[in-house]
Amino acid sequence: MTTTPESASSTQRDEDAVRRYVEHLGLTLSQIGMQRMPARVFAALMTTDAGRLTAAELAEQLSVSPAAISGAVRWLEQIGLVAKEREPGSRRDHYRLFDDLWYATFMKRDRMITLWRDAADEGVAALGSDTPAGERVAEMRDFLSFMIKELNDMYAKWHEMRAAKDK
Repeated sequence: MTTTPESASSTQRDEDAVRRYVEHLGLTLSQIGMQRMPARVFAALMTTDAGRLTAAELAEQLSVSPAAISGAVRWLEQIGLVAKEREPGSRRDHYRLFDDLWYATFMKRDRMITLWRDAADEGVAALGSDTPAGERVAEMRDFLSFMIKELNDMYAKWHEMRAAKDK
C-alpha cells in the first residue's frame, strides 16, 4: 500500500477498521440516494487526514479503476462536494474536500431551492392562484419560501456555534 500522510501521523490508525468504515459510509450514502462510486470516493476523502488525494491514491485505496474514480469525482465536483486542484509543476490532479464543506454544500442547495421557488411563483401566475393546480403550486412555493428562511436562520446559528467552539 502507498504511504499516505496518515501512515506518518503520530496517532495510530487501524487501517482495516478505516477501510471497513469507508465501505460502510459509502454504502450508507448510496442507500440514501448518492451514486455508489461517488459515495465511496467521498467516504475515502472524508477519512483521510489530509482531506485530499490523487485519483491514483483513490483508485488504489478503493481497489477500482482510474476511470471509475474519474466519473465519481466529476459527479462530486458537479454537486459541490469536492474540488479539483493541481500543484504548480505537477501533472496530477488532487481532489479535496471544501473548507466548511457542509455550509458550502447546503448553500448550493439553497440556491437550487430558490430557483425552484421562483419557478413555482411563475407557475402560480400562469395557472392562476384560484385554480386547484395553482393552489398546489402556491403551496409548493410557500413551503420552499419557508425552507429558505429556515435554512438562512440555521446557517447563522451554525456560524455562531462554530465561532463559539473556536474560542
